[in-house]
Amino acid sequence: MSAGKISVRKPKIRKNNVKRRLFVFLLLALLLMLVVIFARQICPYDPDAQIFGSLEPPSLEHPGGTDRYGRDLFSRILVGLQTSILSTLSLVAIITVVGTTVGVLCGHLGGVMDSLMMRVSDVCLAFPGLVFALAIAALLNGGLQNAVIALAVISWPKYARIARSQTLALKNTDYIAASQLAGCTGAQQIFRHILPNSMGPILVTAMLDIGTMMMELAGLSFLGLGAQPPTAELGNMMSGGRSMLQTYPWVIIGPGIAIFIAVVIFNLLGDTVRDYLDLRNSHR
Repeated sequence: MSAGKISVRKPKIRKNNVKRRLFVFLLLALLLMLVVIFARQICPYDPDAQIFGSLEPPSLEHPGGTDRYGRDLFSRILVGLQTSILSTLSLVAIITVVGTTVGVLCGHLGGVMDSLMMRVSDVCLAFPGLVFALAIAALLNGGLQNAVIALAVISWPKYARIARSQTLALKNTDYIAASQLAGCTGAQQIFRHILPNSMGPILVTAMLDIGTMMMELAGLSFLGLGAQPPTAELGNMMSGGRSMLQTYPWVIIGPGIAIFIAVVIFNLLGDTVRDYLDLRNSHR
């Protein structure tokens, strides 16, 4: 076989592999989201009912065992997964929209607004992210909603920086100049040309951030600054069982495995989406 044929086949093989991986991880993410959406319906027991023996080990009747209050852990893990993932997706949506809006406006308008918002983002990025979030969540007196707000305050500058750099790169292109000659307003240029051509890196960043934000939300809840009892949330559940790791390990291992599975699925999906978009851009 000639070297030319081999060099042509390698990109095709890689593209097919990326497509297969994308299909697999999209399917896993879809299954996970179905579990999240219908968590209450597929729970074998009421997750808040204290009707069983406390700290029973995993069995056929209770696959995850029970906690110290006699609640079925498997049911609470399903509902906790729903709480954690929906909160994480809300957080990622907020920081993506806010950061992208600020970045596009700063890049397109420039001037005082650009300088002011970039200095604000510099301040946010100057502090260690989770430490800054801990301070804000403590000032807000904890709670899941306040934990989301705290992480949103420190996380939007990354998206603003990406959106601003994409906008600055696109602002001086020929088709933007042509749109100006055609009489397009600034808003029309943003929505018709700048946003569609800059969303690739932003969406990839958002996909990769889902796992990170989920871990950080769980971390705040573990430290008592996120979801509060009796709310079923994975970080909060792990915090409640941390003192029983050696004696009743299933109390903390079950929620930990749920976090691990969710984070791995979203991270692998984000990596594969990035590879897929890179391949598409390289073949244009």
